[in-house]
Amino acid sequence: MTPITAWATFKAQNNAGLKVQAPLPGGTTHAGTIDAKARLTADAPRRLNMIWSEEYRRKRMSAAQALESVNSGARVWIQSGCGTPSVLVDALVARAAELRDVEIIHMKTLGAADYTRPEYKGHFRHRGLFLGDNVREAVCDGRADYTPIFLSEIERLFETGALPLDVVLMQVSPPDAHGFVSLGTTVDCTLTLARYARIVIAEVNRQMPRTHGETNVHLSRISAVVESDRPLLELEAEHLTETHMRVGRNVAGLIPDGATLQTGIGGIAEAVLHCLGDKRDLGIHTELVPDGVVDLMEAGVINGERKTLHRGKAVVAFVLGSQKLFDFVNENPSFEFRPISYTNDPFVVAQNDRMVAINGALQVDLTGQVCADSIGTRPYSGFGGQIDFIRGAARSKGGVPIIALPATARGGSLSRIVPVLEPGAGVVTSRADVHYVVTEYGVAYLHGKSLRERALALIAIADPRFQAELEEFAVRAHYLEPKAASAG
Repeated sequence: MTPITAWATFKAQNNAGLKVQAPLPGGTTHAGTIDAKARLTADAPRRLNMIWSEEYRRKRMSAAQALESVNSGARVWIQSGCGTPSVLVDALVARAAELRDVEIIHMKTLGAADYTRPEYKGHFRHRGLFLGDNVREAVCDGRADYTPIFLSEIERLFETGALPLDVVLMQVSPPDAHGFVSLGTTVDCTLTLARYARIVIAEVNRQMPRTHGETNVHLSRISAVVESDRPLLELEAEHLTETHMRVGRNVAGLIPDGATLQTGIGGIAEAVLHCLGDKRDLGIHTELVPDGVVDLMEAGVINGERKTLHRGKAVVAFVLGSQKLFDFVNENPSFEFRPISYTNDPFVVAQNDRMVAINGALQVDLTGQVCADSIGTRPYSGFGGQIDFIRGAARSKGGVPIIALPATARGGSLSRIVPVLEPGAGVVTSRADVHYVVTEYGVAYLHGKSLRERALALIAIADPRFQAELEEFAVRAHYLEPKAASAG
């Protein structure tokens, strides 16, 4: 039963024939039949709570009981990030001996991913749509799979039946008086997938915040309820280095007042946010936000006043951070949570004027190709929302698409600006999509530039220790003439 059907049934069953003593002007009363509007105003919250409480009690069970519904050969979706339903995940892993060929699919989760351990081969196999450090080794060793895909297109795989879905495991808030739970910190793809799975199992955590937007799932859609009362998993903030801050300052210099921001997680993302204190009327439209937005929103720097889409709202699909962030989004109408298929849709993104997309990279070659998901042949993370937002920002009026990265890796021993990408490395953002590339050494603008102009611009923002060898390669590759190389 859908929420609308459930609500209609409730009204049909309860709107007829209720006699009341209705007060009239002057203190007299009139016996009559209450109309539907008056009933809803006076009694509906209490009566609804009674109805959904009964349904809730009927579906409540232990995690072990709830996970008995997972059969061999099933495909199971796990909610990601801080919404990872670890109580349910642990109960699923505990059934390993009884199960064969269960596919577990998700984006970046937090906590352990024991189902990827070698001893569970044949029982579970993970399909990663964006890899975290808890599954990366298994993918690289061949015990798990990686699917390169734009985040904006994930939900479509399930909607079309390309990936039929059996079970959703999710973490939610307790239900309200109307029988709706909230996905809280993490709408991601889970809201959509809960509509297509045969079985939906919810960890109902008393500590999950209630959030605004498209975050609600009705109890009628949930197959089993498992109660918990535990702190949510938190993403530990990366320590900010001077390199992060130098990159952050260079990125901040490209952000105008009134811009709408997309940013991610990690040292550079947090550093950029730290450098925005002197900006005015910034907005948010992004797949995720970290802790750094809290101080900017409380200071009024981020207020959404000049947004051209969802004015005054920070539009997100999920949040990744600490309890500070969870407390801030709880019942906060400044946030508008939406599924990733909406937040990351390039055509939606482009409707935000002055859209600034800030994304990272592992390597950028001298022609501007961006590798962000692998180190050579070894998958590292995923496509994420990089292309979704780079292309959306490129089509935005006054948009600023940015790739930001430190100039070196491995303690300064390896340049991230490279002659060519490492063999086997995947190209996430094509050289035709790249506009700004930013390191701690400056800003290179590549859009509409020739290979010669690109090579010169990228060499200029590489670490000086590697510039000579980059110039030498550019000459050998005929991107530069020897004279041009010397002048650059």
